[in-house]
Amino acid sequence: MSDLHLKTLSEIRGLLAERRVSAEEATKACLERIEATEPTIQALLHVSAETALAEARALDAAGPGPERPLWGVPLTVKDCLTAKGLPATAGSRILENFVPFYDATAVARLKAAGAVILGKSNMDEFAMGSSTENSAFHPTRNPWDPERVPGGSSGGSAAAVAACQGFGALGTDTGGSIRQPASFCGIVGLKPTYGRVSRYGLIAYGSSLDQIGPMTRTVEDAARLLQVMAGHDTRDSTSVDEPVPDYLASLSARSDLKGLTIGLPEEYWGEGVDPEVAECCRAAVAQAESLGARIVPVPLKLSEYAVAVYYVIATAEASSNLARFDGVRYGHRDKQAQDLTEMYTRSRTQGFGDEVQRRIILGTYVLSAGYYDAYYRKAAQVRALLRRDFDAAFESCDLIAGPVCPTTAFRVGQMTSDPLQMYLMDIFTISANLAGIPGLSLPCGLGRDSGMPVGLQLMARPFAEDVLLSAANVLERALPKLPQPGGLI
Repeated sequence: MSDLHLKTLSEIRGLLAERRVSAEEATKACLERIEATEPTIQALLHVSAETALAEARALDAAGPGPERPLWGVPLTVKDCLTAKGLPATAGSRILENFVPFYDATAVARLKAAGAVILGKSNMDEFAMGSSTENSAFHPTRNPWDPERVPGGSSGGSAAAVAACQGFGALGTDTGGSIRQPASFCGIVGLKPTYGRVSRYGLIAYGSSLDQIGPMTRTVEDAARLLQVMAGHDTRDSTSVDEPVPDYLASLSARSDLKGLTIGLPEEYWGEGVDPEVAECCRAAVAQAESLGARIVPVPLKLSEYAVAVYYVIATAEASSNLARFDGVRYGHRDKQAQDLTEMYTRSRTQGFGDEVQRRIILGTYVLSAGYYDAYYRKAAQVRALLRRDFDAAFESCDLIAGPVCPTTAFRVGQMTSDPLQMYLMDIFTISANLAGIPGLSLPCGLGRDSGMPVGLQLMARPFAEDVLLSAANVLERALPKLPQPGGLI
């Protein structure tokens, strides 16, 4: 097998641009890696080998050019994003046979930049979960240790990148679903500012929370993918018409962290964080300080309410968004129903898994006439206050740092019987979605007890992805590089 799959996205891009490697060779290397590793980790739901190779050959015939900055680079895409001609199940039986006829804007922009789409990655059903065990088809395993989960809901994308099945992947983040699996799998995961990347073509979970972002092996690779995807889209009413900086230029413009202030919220560093996680993250913060950053405490006093607020707002939006899957227009339809009401009931019961049904019921409850004011309205008010909390914190710092997750990757089956414990895995990531700010997970070491990756979370002001990426890039170069995952050897 070729070792091309071990290259970073930036490295393979350079080889492709110089014609030292063909697009077909890069694609074949990834497909061979998928064949070798999929029996163990099961990161993908659909592999489009023939289509990917045909696209690669067409790219080779046309040749590279500056208008195609990702020419010939093979990537994978989370299965809640539409890609023309490829299944889009969102990890659910209710969409098992759905094949969209159009590309999501993020996918279309990657294709226009010359990327090759290898296939669709596994996920928790409709992005509802933190372990990818809620997929209706099969769980995904962590490449570092197949007995552990890769995180979720973008666990398939994270595992695919960590296992070198492709040079990057797209994930989605509603409450931490890019950053948490990135932390568990030892890769970089970026949730952009809400509105920075078009949501057109995303099968929605929580419309005011969902955001598409890159998952890669380096910060530079994440910057390259974001550069292509970011920007206003008239087809998405939540897309913001904000200028897109030159993210790659921002990386090269910074060689240290002098002039940056990093805030440490006490609420992210206290009780409940595993000692091995705290140890790695504190070492990374100390490294940032040695690079010139000023470290200050910042209060985020409303963070303790973030999980409760999130699960009111997210489930309410989910109950509305998932009402369209009713067995009428597309998706699973029960064949035995005798009338319309029975068809709705049976189709949705058969098509949705337990966690999705649980969240639909919760969302319907908090939106109901007798409880809307007590739950949904109050959660929306606290969300606004939480956003103000972040605005106040950023008056005294440029970035906020803390652990991505209280623990390293837990074992398969460890939390499936306790949904509340699973929900708390996103306790440090949820706030960024509620506030709409960008957040990034940066690998900062291996836990001394578990030997599993630990991620440091950095958050920035809205639309300050250039500051976030440039600082993470400097810190990444100074931190010890993680070895290749050992779970596949």
